[in-house]
Amino acid sequence: MHSFLSDLRYTARELRKRPTFALTAILSLALGITATSAVFSVVYAVLIDPFPYPGADRLMELRLVDQAGNDRFMGLNGPQIEQVRQLKSLESVVCMDWWNLTTTDGDLPEDVQSMYISPGSPNHWATPALKGRWLIASDAPPGEDAQRVVVLGYQFWQRYFLGDPGVIGRKIQLVHKSYEIVGVMPPRFKWGQAEIYLPLKVTQDPNIGFGVSYKLRPGVAVAQASAELQPLIEQFAKQRPSQYPEQFRVQMRSITELYARPLGPTLYLLLGAVASLLLIGCANVSILLLARGTERQQELAVRAAVGADRLRIVRQLLSESLTIAAAGTILGVILAWRSLALITAWLPENSFPAESVIKMNLPVLFFSVGLAFATAILFGLSPAIQLSRPDVARIMQGSGRRVAGGSNANRAHRSMVAAQVALTLLLLSAASAAGKGFLRLLKTDLGYDPHLTMSVPIPVHDNTHISWQDRSQYFEQIRAKIAAMPEVVAAGISTNATPPANGFDQTIEIMGRAEVGKPGVRLNLISPEYFPLLRIPLAAGRVWDHAETMRGAPVAVINQTLAKLYWPNGDAIGHQIHILDLKSEPPYQPGSAEGEGWLQIVGIVTDVLDDGLRSPVKPAVYVPYSLHMAMFTQILVRTRIPPMSVLHDVRAQIVQIDRDQQVMHVRDLESWITGLQEYSQQRLVAGLFGVFSVLALALAVVGLYSVVSYSVATRTNEFGIRMALGAKGSDVFRIVLSSTAVNVGTGLAAGLLLCIAFNKLSTRWVTESSRNPWILAGVTLILIAAAALACFVPARRASSIDPMEALRYE
Repeated sequence: MHSFLSDLRYTARELRKRPTFALTAILSLALGITATSAVFSVVYAVLIDPFPYPGADRLMELRLVDQAGNDRFMGLNGPQIEQVRQLKSLESVVCMDWWNLTTTDGDLPEDVQSMYISPGSPNHWATPALKGRWLIASDAPPGEDAQRVVVLGYQFWQRYFLGDPGVIGRKIQLVHKSYEIVGVMPPRFKWGQAEIYLPLKVTQDPNIGFGVSYKLRPGVAVAQASAELQPLIEQFAKQRPSQYPEQFRVQMRSITELYARPLGPTLYLLLGAVASLLLIGCANVSILLLARGTERQQELAVRAAVGADRLRIVRQLLSESLTIAAAGTILGVILAWRSLALITAWLPENSFPAESVIKMNLPVLFFSVGLAFATAILFGLSPAIQLSRPDVARIMQGSGRRVAGGSNANRAHRSMVAAQVALTLLLLSAASAAGKGFLRLLKTDLGYDPHLTMSVPIPVHDNTHISWQDRSQYFEQIRAKIAAMPEVVAAGISTNATPPANGFDQTIEIMGRAEVGKPGVRLNLISPEYFPLLRIPLAAGRVWDHAETMRGAPVAVINQTLAKLYWPNGDAIGHQIHILDLKSEPPYQPGSAEGEGWLQIVGIVTDVLDDGLRSPVKPAVYVPYSLHMAMFTQILVRTRIPPMSVLHDVRAQIVQIDRDQQVMHVRDLESWITGLQEYSQQRLVAGLFGVFSVLALALAVVGLYSVVSYSVATRTNEFGIRMALGAKGSDVFRIVLSSTAVNVGTGLAAGLLLCIAFNKLSTRWVTESSRNPWILAGVTLILIAAAALACFVPARRASSIDPMEALRYE
């Protein structure tokens, strides 16, 4: 024990004497451990363990894939669901419906995301309740109204009831109806991102559709289930052809494939980047430990000469290596825990399952720590064994530096430097391509002005505002009340038209143009204030007025893309179109009777992005929101001050109209853009790649500086002899740089080959080619400049050596 403490004290003194060496080695390990552990923890939570449901790989959703390869979610009505339940490949079928309810037993109404679920399949998710029970068949007997019972999500229970352990049996009031709480689900049960779950009454009305979740029987292949469903869905399509593509194939897709794997390529790309950073950090530590070990040969010779045995010398060197590894590990673990929250905050919104729990993954943390310790032990042990039996006489005669600078050490250093340069070039090129792609997104011409504007979602309660007149007047009353506020510039209704990803995909007919078939368009339901509010210019014609909105006039405005496609001569105004699936479906979706017929085009507006930030503008049709009103709308509000600052006043105005009317998640339109998956995903890749590449560059520069400094130190005698024989300082300077240029050049060549090899793979995720000659030239120059800077100081030191001092060196 005394000997161990003595080793630690000596190690501490050595590291204090060389703080640059110690800090560089510790940070190199810490950064690699931090990045790898944090990113892999995200990968594990999102891709490997996204759902807590036993048999989650058998939970499916139904998709219809059309001829163009596009797929759409397919809901079913009650009679159709009964037929699907008879299929042999399915173990259970659960119907679902989403609704936003309001708590009315408190001082202020609170919006609650609710899900109605048919309770006949209790083992569908195979997840028992944390308290009480899950929904059972008797909660919604066939042909009867559902019982007023509710199961709480864990987070809602904690927030609304403060985690009351006696909550089972208590009552909660939702839209003035009292419900008995019968269960609380575990923390990770977040199906449908709902806060509460209620029993669903499945009606036999063919006009009421439901979302459906399917669970395959054990051993049934996905393709087998899809094939069994195909003829049945084709039969449904013949009954209601307007709701189905003309030609389609049924595809069952697992919830993991739908909700977890889309982010997978991005995360794997980042994982590759942090693995490269970890390798660069370990290479750095190995270089430093090898250089440090060989540099101490003189000291070890003296210790051996005065009686230190081999084991004692090896133990001392290893204690220093392990101290560095332990310090790097501790710092890396602390940074990993801190950085994990930052990475999670940067993940695209709704890009991974709500059930995923992102926390530090201990197995990968242990792996990273083990790799760090292995690196320290391996490269600390190598010089320890080699130098624990030094040729004392030879070293003491002054040739220690030449011995230390043996060919094996030099080859190892050159290989590690080349590898560092190659990996750094790959990271820099990927980061540059990702950054260029992100800048392109930032400069995208939206076609509208989102500044100082917010979206206020308004969900309508069940069995309220059922008639067409009542609902259209209710929506207009809310809009007018908000528009009259002094802080508000304008307010308009946008049921589904909040860009840059807006509108319903619909098919239309053009009167007198049977040859064009039934083209697809984006249908937007709006009020006439929509265009001036978002500052979308009117290119031709007019926009309908308030009176036309309130009577549901059969009018439409189209965008320039649609006008150029079918009226290239500029004569679109006055023509008529028919939207095939625009039908009144009371009580949930009442509409104007005239909206089901032919609509006259009265205006053309300029193009606005409507299919995301990267895709071309799709043909779009804008119609009065009163033609088709769902149980939900949005009020767009442009303000004179930051819009979120007036949200409380906006809510107060709405409550004056209906004290129970809640609003859903309110966002300003700039946050709406940054919340898009393509935007936040590109920002994530560009930001993290930028950080990782800068860290890799810094580590590579430090490693190169260490190698060159070590080389200069080992060749001091040689440089002295050269200068004594007439060589100038500039000649020595050139020798040092040229010896390094080979290593750097090899690394650059290998890095360029890596960039070319991985170009196709990375382009899919960073949207720009990393093989772009300008990008490659730029990052190559950066690396050359960094290498020159790393070599400059030791080369300058070598060129200023006094020949007489060098000849007397050691």
